[in-house]
Amino acid sequence: MRGEYKVPGGKLVVVDVEVEDGRLSQVSLSGDFFLEPDEALGDITAAVTGMPTSADAAQLGHAITGALDDGASLIGFTPESVGVAIRRALGHATGWYDHTFDVIEPVILDPAVHVALDEVITREVATGERPPTLRFWDWDSPLVVIGSFQSVRNEVDEDAAARHGFGIVRRISGGGAMFMEPGNCITYSLAVPTSLVDGLTFEQSYSFLDQWVMGALADVGITARYVPLNDITSEQGKIGGAAQKRFAAGAVLHHATMSYDIDADKMTEVLRVGREKISDKGITSSGKRVDPMRSQTGMSRAAVIDAFLAHFRARYDTRTSTYTDAELAAARELVETKFTNPEWTNRVP
Repeated sequence: MRGEYKVPGGKLVVVDVEVEDGRLSQVSLSGDFFLEPDEALGDITAAVTGMPTSADAAQLGHAITGALDDGASLIGFTPESVGVAIRRALGHATGWYDHTFDVIEPVILDPAVHVALDEVITREVATGERPPTLRFWDWDSPLVVIGSFQSVRNEVDEDAAARHGFGIVRRISGGGAMFMEPGNCITYSLAVPTSLVDGLTFEQSYSFLDQWVMGALADVGITARYVPLNDITSEQGKIGGAAQKRFAAGAVLHHATMSYDIDADKMTEVLRVGREKISDKGITSSGKRVDPMRSQTGMSRAAVIDAFLAHFRARYDTRTSTYTDAELAAARELVETKFTNPEWTNRVP
């Protein structure tokens, strides 16, 4: 059995394994990584040979670390990445190319419905009703979407929000507030089975699930990098950020929002964030706009989204999909019963 794992920002790790009586009996490691000294390759395979097939990536990595001399150098990969490749070979973990992704192009909806669809779609991925799904948001009204653990009163000036027509909705993932007016940012959600991030830490899974968007940004002329934990940054500054929620049922919600063209003055009225905190978003003085995607690409928002869709489709196996009536009905019910319920919105006052 063969498993492959491309380390984010690193090298490809390939493992061939055989199993006997529930244990790894033959292990062969290869890849385009660098390793010193040469003898360490044998130390790595010997360390995991005989380990149970139930061992997770951390346990496999720990065994490898313990077997290596202090002077061994692993360049472009880690002991845990070998564990991930082994888990993939055994079928416990999956890779991007093991899946066909549903792709849903932007559909204009109440932004609160998109917040609810994150929960609806991810639960369907967990139960197998939907394959892994990438979807782009589009919306028709302003909304502040706060992170699951943020304080309403600390993050939002509710009087200013009401004056500018902004509702407030708490999402199910952590992270910071999203200032959403029609057309001002680019937001996508990726719902995948937990097996795709098997063996990865939370920090590693952020960059792993956004690997594709680094290539998509390059397609539109932006050289970007991931800044842990969850920021997407270019040479000109921060572009956007990501957030995640893991479902015990077996799926991960990962979504990212990138600033396209935001009214900075309005944002600083509605959101209680200091100038210092938002300086990384391109704001230096009154009247400025947060517009990294527009100014750095010179492209319309729709054209950028089209480029992102084309990149993802070229990179992975996909099929075009849309929301079902049942999904939209379930999302709208969640908006009524949960996401606009004051008890949920103000659970962290």
